[in-house]
Amino acid sequence: MLRHEGLSRPAEDQAPVVLAVDSGGSGLRAVLARGTEVLGEPVVSAEAVPTGARGIDADRLLERLSPMAERLLADAGCARPAAVVVGATGFASLGEHLRAELPSALARKWGVRRVALVADAVAAYTGALGTRPGAVIAAGTGLIAIGTDLTGWRRADGWGHLLGDCGGGAWIGRAGLEAAMRAHDGRSGGSAPLLARAEGVFGPPAGIPGRIYPRADRPAALASFAPEVAACAGDDPVAADILREAARHMADAAAAVCPASGGPRVALTGGLFRLGTPLLGPLEAELARRLPHAPLVPAEGDPLAGAVRIAAALAGGGLGLPYDERMLYVVAEK
Repeated sequence: MLRHEGLSRPAEDQAPVVLAVDSGGSGLRAVLARGTEVLGEPVVSAEAVPTGARGIDADRLLERLSPMAERLLADAGCARPAAVVVGATGFASLGEHLRAELPSALARKWGVRRVALVADAVAAYTGALGTRPGAVIAAGTGLIAIGTDLTGWRRADGWGHLLGDCGGGAWIGRAGLEAAMRAHDGRSGGSAPLLARAEGVFGPPAGIPGRIYPRADRPAALASFAPEVAACAGDDPVAADILREAARHMADAAAAVCPASGGPRVALTGGLFRLGTPLLGPLEAELARRLPHAPLVPAEGDPLAGAVRIAAALAGGGLGLPYDERMLYVVAEK
């Protein structure tokens, strides 16, 4: 039975133990928590869950998760979790198999009756802002913005490096490499500093396409050049312009999903923001211009922390977040 109720959680010291999972392109992270208090360090697997004809493979996810969860449960002296939450990259468009198979598989495995499967963007949002209205920009290799007024979810971008992810790490890296190749050719818009950086990272310019195009991890290869763009931005106007354009794309995505009223806030999450001031400076200015009613606040936690928050609320009876089968799928039986 599907349920989505807005009930209060039990006191932290009386709260049941829950299992929270973050499944992404770099692998799995899993942690136990009592309420929202994490019990020990996360267990990590560097092997990502594959996708098949029906999307993310539920069997392979459970196969990888089981020994991780058993280790966590044994260390905590706990027989089974009261609730399980899995935040998964690609769940919105590739979650068919997870929705069909994983809740029942978790019930058979550990007797779990409360399960939430969520898009990684929802986990990122909940980790950053909890159950407050607003918008979150999640940026790493790719980029997605997600927002809610607590009655429904809105998303912008997250369409991959060929169709979108504008302003993300792969986008910045690709733009930086384009400027490098323009300098190599003697075309306008080129950057000699970025050309030098590209040669240092990828080798002679003429061979760069052959070193990037055939790679299965092409987005990650492009994103690896984003720190080089940031390193040049202080002295190179071309690099600085690339980061300003990235900031405009990010603010545009946030503006598309941020509620117009209700006291919304904006938060940033993801590894791309470790680029620091060269990116954050123009982004803060763009957000202040585009969303003056929604102040930028520090993210309270990462996507795994978001999964913990959702699991604690689910074990206590309700979520306080909008239900959406493609973004936040809940199975909760009494």
